Amino acid sequence: MRIVVTLDVMLARRKMKAKDLADRIGITEANLSLLRTGKVKGVRFETLAKICAELGCKPADLLDVAEDKGDAKLSV
Repeated sequence: MRIVVTLDVMLARRKMKAKDLADRIGITEANLSLLRTGKVKGVRFETLAKICAELGCKPADLLDVAEDKGDAKLSV
């Protein structure tokens, strides 16, 4: 399984630019871009809370789980 970041979807729904969100929550545009593309190993809860506060959403609105093709469970 892998975590899928759906931040771009929420930004589009809120009609907000990533640059504006980065400025409001106090992180660099580069770091926000890495988060948006899912190229990070983790995210601080504090940062996630700030994003949610600015976008008026919950963490579950920004993160999803997807199965990798090789993750199919074997039946016993």
